[in-house]
Amino acid sequence: MTGNLKQKTSKIVLIGGSGFIGTRLCYRLKDKHAVRIADKNPSPDFPQLCVSADVRDPESLRRTIPAANVIVNLAAEHRDDVRPLSLYDDVNVDGARNVCALAEEIGTQAIVFTSSVAVYGFAPANTDETGAIAPFNEYGRTKYLAEDVYREWQAKDPARSLVIIRPTVVFGERNRGNVFNLFRQIAFGKFMMVGAGTNRKSMAYVGNVTAFLEHMLTAGPGVHLCNYADKPDLTMNELASFVCNAMGRGYSTRLRLPVPVAMTVGRVLDVAAAITGKQFVISAIRVKKFVAETSYAASIEKFDFTPPYTLPDAIKRTVKFEFTETNSHLSTFDTE
Repeated sequence: MTGNLKQKTSKIVLIGGSGFIGTRLCYRLKDKHAVRIADKNPSPDFPQLCVSADVRDPESLRRTIPAANVIVNLAAEHRDDVRPLSLYDDVNVDGARNVCALAEEIGTQAIVFTSSVAVYGFAPANTDETGAIAPFNEYGRTKYLAEDVYREWQAKDPARSLVIIRPTVVFGERNRGNVFNLFRQIAFGKFMMVGAGTNRKSMAYVGNVTAFLEHMLTAGPGVHLCNYADKPDLTMNELASFVCNAMGRGYSTRLRLPVPVAMTVGRVLDVAAAITGKQFVISAIRVKKFVAETSYAASIEKFDFTPPYTLPDAIKRTVKFEFTETNSHLSTFDTE
């Protein structure tokens, strides 16, 4: 359940708010709260709300964030190819320590932290929030360490509110990550399924994730932990079919690449990347993640939250926005 923090008067700081999720969240909040974005990158959509700050630099946070009822930390190192590896710890873990120190200094009693289902690694299907922590990469490892930092901050005062949200892969309009690349390949007929395509994938639409973040801004005292995924999960075949339907055509299942062949190609390109320093779209770990069953349970109902968009509708909205002339000119989003 949520508390009674008054709208229109709350001061909310979005650390890392210039990014994909932060921008969409700011669209939801800007007319209801006093919002400030603190980011090392400028905000193209909200330059008037953005101040320059780096989560790794405590002084920059202190200088630019004088007060906040709620701090939402969206800043993260998350790509597979981050170098040096120490950046994961610098941004995700030490950044969490800096955020907590700032909250102590300015008296903030509520923090919302976006973690990730990456903390579970290659988890069994329908893993919920009690699942074993077994990250397979630096991103997942440091996200979980950051969670512990925030838990320590909350434990110092039972009246404090800590919300930890572990979303699965987030997609939507203007995202330029792996899901966008997948949608683009399917939309323009350049996609070949790897394996049978029957593995299920949990996904999260940015419009729903940001609605949930807004919903949790007024969570009461204590620690509130929740996976986030939009249900029902889709198989890769179903996902490809939805994208093709949004483009006005059917989906063919005839062309498929066997998993062993794809893994071999990925390993060869990994060697080439190590030799040349060039990053390739295909890698062994990306193939492994593509064919894996990544299905997570999400107990959002215990927080009395209903996503505003269905998953098929979210896919259709994203595909039409990104890949059709009718909608490609749009620059803003509805937030209902």
